[in-house]
Amino acid sequence: MIFSKFERMAAWRYLRAKRKEGFISVITGFAVVGIALGVATLIIVMSVMNGFRAELLSRILGINGHIGIVSTVGLPFNNYHQAVQDIAAIENVKIVIPQIEKQLLATSGRAAEGAMVRGISREDIVRKPVLAEGFKGSDLNAFEGDVVIVGSRFAQKMGLVPGAELTLISPNGKVTAFGTVPRMKSYRVIGTFDVGMYEYDANYIFMPLEAAQKYFGLGDAVTQIDVTLENDEMLRPVRQAIEQSVGAAAYVYDWKQTNSAFFNAIDVERNVMFIVLTLIILVAAFNIITGLIMLVKDKARDVAVLRTMGATKGMIMRIFFVDGAFIGMVGTAAGLLLGLLFCHNIENIRQLLQKISGQDLFSAEIYFLSQLPAKVNATEVAAVVLMALLLSFLATLYPAYRAAKFDPVEALRYE
Repeated sequence: MIFSKFERMAAWRYLRAKRKEGFISVITGFAVVGIALGVATLIIVMSVMNGFRAELLSRILGINGHIGIVSTVGLPFNNYHQAVQDIAAIENVKIVIPQIEKQLLATSGRAAEGAMVRGISREDIVRKPVLAEGFKGSDLNAFEGDVVIVGSRFAQKMGLVPGAELTLISPNGKVTAFGTVPRMKSYRVIGTFDVGMYEYDANYIFMPLEAAQKYFGLGDAVTQIDVTLENDEMLRPVRQAIEQSVGAAAYVYDWKQTNSAFFNAIDVERNVMFIVLTLIILVAAFNIITGLIMLVKDKARDVAVLRTMGATKGMIMRIFFVDGAFIGMVGTAAGLLLGLLFCHNIENIRQLLQKISGQDLFSAEIYFLSQLPAKVNATEVAAVVLMALLLSFLATLYPAYRAAKFDPVEALRYE
């Protein structure tokens, strides 16, 4: 073995406190706690950022799809049936959904709010897992005619319950001799949906495609087509194929264009947090240096005795290296365990802290999601653990070198 039994035994005795206060000395304990907190915090923050990005992306793609198509001439798609068939035939295209999406004013008996109306068929809702899951609380069999399904948070703001009437007002109404008359119509609310994303739960209204076509006076036309892919990595070639299929009459865009600023901000924040939290582990590593230097001074007489009894410089250096390595490994292991446990129970911990503090610690209005996600990446966790161990091992080299260079004559001169 690299370290002999005597070296391990001596290192173990040096780590133990002189008095009966505890198992490890105070300085060593602080070093262990510092590394543990640094590793745990870094794992938790990276996992939350990963989970936030992955969850938000899955929600966005689950609702809107990877690629969107709108008319370039400002008119709706009149021949969308053929376009849907042509796009669906392209390789790696999974779902093609024609739909109508427009802004309007929604009023109930107690409030008025701006909203987005999306006209979509019942069959297309079921085809998208995120939408199908979010609409579980509503009766989709009744999703036909003059009915709507509203977001759960929108229903709270408007005081809506199943069976209530919701009036939709569109400024693009009929043109008369006296000007444009706003289009106004009442619809029956048959349920609510909750897709777990505040932007949609608080602002969207879903109605049957035929009802939306009739309300907006589009005839047999739609305003856009959403395309979901089998594999996100095939985004570029599929988009090029769709552009060739629809020609110049339509504008094709993808989710990266519409959400690029937001996800770039997440990536930048994630990298900055990694650097800042790495500094915490670095500070903890300096605690190891401080603790070992003090340990070397405290054990100067013992080192001198060992040297006079034949211990080599290499043996002394390895003894103190084992001390520092032990502190680093214990701290890293404790931080790893704490970080993984925290990530696994992060939503329960958030709920508990909210009950204690009485404050909303993860407001959906700010963070878009209704739950705090955490996604542990094994590669990143391994990198954090290796980095913590490397810094700990490097921190032990200088104190161990000082102990090995200790002059036994000077240490025993005044004994």
